[in-house]
Amino acid sequence: MTQTLTTPPATAPTRPGRAPAPLLLTGTIAAGPVFLGAGLVQGLTRDGFDFTRNALSQLSLGPLGWIQVGFFLLAGLLTLAGAAGLRHTLRGGPGGTWGPRLIGVFGLSFLIAGLFTADPGAGFPPGTPLTGPVTLSGHGAVHMAAGMIGYLALCAAFPVLARSFAARGERGWATATRLVPVPVLVGFAASAATVAAFTAAAALGLLWLTAVSCRLRAAGQG
Repeated sequence: MTQTLTTPPATAPTRPGRAPAPLLLTGTIAAGPVFLGAGLVQGLTRDGFDFTRNALSQLSLGPLGWIQVGFFLLAGLLTLAGAAGLRHTLRGGPGGTWGPRLIGVFGLSFLIAGLFTADPGAGFPPGTPLTGPVTLSGHGAVHMAAGMIGYLALCAAFPVLARSFAARGERGWATATRLVPVPVLVGFAASAATVAAFTAAAALGLLWLTAVSCRLRAAGQG
């Protein structure tokens, strides 16, 4: 009697070293709270900083500025990881091409803004005149340009990502994600009159990215 040898069914090969999409999406979930939380703590504890006069970017200045620079870089890396997670989660679906790309631009803007610090002004660091510099320095100009391009990319990404919600019939999420860029852009426009408007707008954009990423991760696991 002969013994018949059977082979186990073939399984798809795994690709070692590739993080799953839900893990990568943790990047865009965490980036906003981490960056804003660090800014809040530093703003409350560093001498001379005033949320009504100073932008969080100015925390990169002074002897302790390296802390904020580090959080700029961390937020950028987390956002880039989240962009990769979005690409895996939305691949082949609505918003799956340009949504992650635009979020990637947003992440890169944090890296650039961290490497090129803002100019001193409005009394910070201590001893700085209350008025801002007459002309921007080279690194200050790069910092401002990076922030502007990054947040424009984020505002463009939200309507793109809203298509994913609309395709699943999540009309509330789709509508909110399309509308959030409006107050963000209004806040940026009002920054010439009050820094608080700029800070609130930037925080709203970051926190809505957290909310969108949480929702997309939950949907992808469902």
